[in-house]
Amino acid sequence: MSPRGETTGGLLASRNRIAGAFRSAFDDADKRLWPAMRIYLESTIPSYLVARPARDLLQAARQQLTRDWWELKRGQHELFSSQVVLDEVAAGEATMARRRLKLLRDIPLLELSAAANRLGRDSLLSGVLPVSADGDAAHIAVATVHRMDILLTWNCRHIANVALQHRLRRLVEGKGFNLPALATPEEFMGDL
Repeated sequence: MSPRGETTGGLLASRNRIAGAFRSAFDDADKRLWPAMRIYLESTIPSYLVARPARDLLQAARQQLTRDWWELKRGQHELFSSQVVLDEVAAGEATMARRRLKLLRDIPLLELSAAANRLGRDSLLSGVLPVSADGDAAHIAVATVHRMDILLTWNCRHIANVALQHRLRRLVEGKGFNLPALATPEEFMGDL
């Protein structure tokens, strides 16, 4: 018993209530300081989430970062995807495709609108992206036209590629849009 006549269990319960109140206060402050962002999930995100463990250390690290982001950060933001993503993740081994599609089933889909089609086509015709990267152009266009804050991807060849971002930004701004941040889960983790 404590000097106040409380049992150890009572002290523990009091400490937990106080800790919970502090956490709640900090969570509320965190939400005011860091409001929810609108995030477009490109197809590499569900692919990394359900993939078999990689033998390659870099791939394994990316898989773990993606799982950490999914578990720790996704609930803090508004997530979106598109039919382009669903089509891409539905391809391949049937069991894995079902798992990828299941992850996305409750995520709202953004329309591949006429404006997005035009922007995607323009990014290919301008040479900013190679013609073979039509799916990547569609992801960027959909996320841009729907004013996403972030396009989350592990595609570092044509999307999260700092060498291309300046050219993409100029193209997109010339069409009256703002390019979302093109980022990987690693860049977006921040403090856990």
